[in-house]
Amino acid sequence: MKKKVLFISSTGGHLSEMLELKDLFNKYDYNIITEKTKSTISLKKIYRNKINYLKYGTKDHLLSYMFIFPWNCLKSLYYFIKIRPEYIITTGAHTAVPMCYIAKIFGRKIIYIETFANMETRTLTGRLIYPIANLFIVQWESMLEFYPKAVYGGWIFK
Repeated sequence: MKKKVLFISSTGGHLSEMLELKDLFNKYDYNIITEKTKSTISLKKIYRNKINYLKYGTKDHLLSYMFIFPWNCLKSLYYFIKIRPEYIITTGAHTAVPMCYIAKIFGRKIIYIETFANMETRTLTGRLIYPIANLFIVQWESMLEFYPKAVYGGWIFK
């Protein structure tokens, strides 16, 4: 029986990085969660019932985000109960944080891949997930200075 793995990320570059892992998808009983936007709705044609969406929100619009983030936390709990993943694999960002903490509460494994876009400072998501991640992967060796327990995995881009 294949292990249940949930791949989760925000839209944009984080999603692009996560989709670089698509060769792994069929090795597992996988599901994908990302934010619902014009650019992600077409993924339903490719991944059918294997993809679910959270509401798109950005910290740049703080007032609306104050309502969207709690909603996404509740919806993350719903998806966690529905999917029952054994592992969470994420490339960030804010969309993935609630799911990672829910998974930690229920004793699931969390694998976090720090973004390729950052090679000189810790990201907010990285700082939030680093203490709870079972495996924390960085794509730049220079990031080991900021995350000493991390594993240097190199670039996930092909």
